[in-house]
Amino acid sequence: MSQKAEGKAHGKVILIGEHSVVYDKPAIAIPFPVVNVTATIEENYTANHSIYINSKYYDGLLINAPEELSGIKACVEETFYLLNAKPKNICITISSTIPSGRGLGSSAAVAHAIVRAIFNHFDASLSKDIQMHLVQIAETHAHGNPSGIDMEATYSDAPIWFQKGKKTKALEIGSPLHLIVADSGRFGDTKTAVESIRSLYLKHPGPTRSSIDLLGEYTVECAHSLSTGDLHRIGELMNLAQIELTKLGVSDDRLEQFIQVARKNDALGAKLTGGGRGGCILALAENEQHAISLSHALKEAGAPRTWTSRLDG
Repeated sequence: MSQKAEGKAHGKVILIGEHSVVYDKPAIAIPFPVVNVTATIEENYTANHSIYINSKYYDGLLINAPEELSGIKACVEETFYLLNAKPKNICITISSTIPSGRGLGSSAAVAHAIVRAIFNHFDASLSKDIQMHLVQIAETHAHGNPSGIDMEATYSDAPIWFQKGKKTKALEIGSPLHLIVADSGRFGDTKTAVESIRSLYLKHPGPTRSSIDLLGEYTVECAHSLSTGDLHRIGELMNLAQIELTKLGVSDDRLEQFIQVARKNDALGAKLTGGGRGGCILALAENEQHAISLSHALKEAGAPRTWTSRLDG
């Protein structure tokens, strides 16, 4: 048993396919390591034979954690149960640069980091299947009936092709991707957005199904364009996907504002990423210098935070 142990995980962005993935269409997600989380476990004799949580959202005994942390609480309890271990004087410190409610995989990444830290604390081996089982507990509390893409994307160090009920595949990239993420400053609610599309489907099944089908088709073509390094077509597909996401009602004025700023500054493509109705936009740049320029333009337009990342094949 290690007196001090760590677990780490990174954020993610969905390149294309959010929301249609709920209806068994494929989606492409990309690791976003510029935002990440570290969970550290240490012995702490003030924990009173229990588990103490130290984070920017809550500082106190796990048993008294607020409802927002119910998923993490259930995940931690199940992890100790599977290890046949009784928590005793343990402090779990969570340090994260992944903003919550922004579609960047915060809840899944935190769960991954905590599970890894606990297993490292007990010097126990951790299979992917067990890790996914434990993280899904946290994700179910956070999102209701999650597709699973967040926990796969925050686990993988490569871009992934995700489709419910099928094996997740790593994707090849034919040319580096220069990505910019801009925060709208508004908390996104994936669960509410998913429910709104479900309601729209019941009221207007034809147009809703058409948008979902198109998003699936764009995702298939995007995977091919990624493999060949056709950045301009990837950008066009991002723009086309945004049209359908807007029809589905998950965009908003703030997201649209930043998308237009990115396009006016020659982004190859720009769209919301994640659940929408707040959260972030994703833009694709020609190169690193262009990414920096886009980041500055988005900040000048009012984006409270931006991040840039290069993804190589």
